[in-house]
Amino acid sequence: MLKKGDLLLVAVLLLLVAAGYFFASGRTNSSGGRIAVIKQGEEVIGTIDLEKVKEAQRITVSGDYTNVILVEKGRIRFETADCPDKVCVKTGWLTREGNIAVCLPNRVIVKIQGENDEIDAVIG
Repeated sequence: MLKKGDLLLVAVLLLLVAAGYFFASGRTNSSGGRIAVIKQGEEVIGTIDLEKVKEAQRITVSGDYTNVILVEKGRIRFETADCPDKVCVKTGWLTREGNIAVCLPNRVIVKIQGENDEIDAVIG
């Protein structure tokens, strides 16, 4: 039989779990959306507000190799690549701030930017 204190403890724990889920899943940058940045080398190829994507689109990036990047509402990923190891494709969907996928052989980076994209530390 649960006592009054036990019920209160369960209620507090459920509230903490719900608050943790809310803060973890509701992270967006200050503009209200998640912005994906696609770079090849030092050149920004494109920026995409993932919340404003209406239909799936594919972006082909050519260089030493070819990458096809798939963009859907709220997420982005390397769909195909002809590089040797395909680590970029195996990374899967990027959906949250700070998520990043890289094709090193083709020097392509896909990153979802967030409001806290600052340097955490300098090692010198």
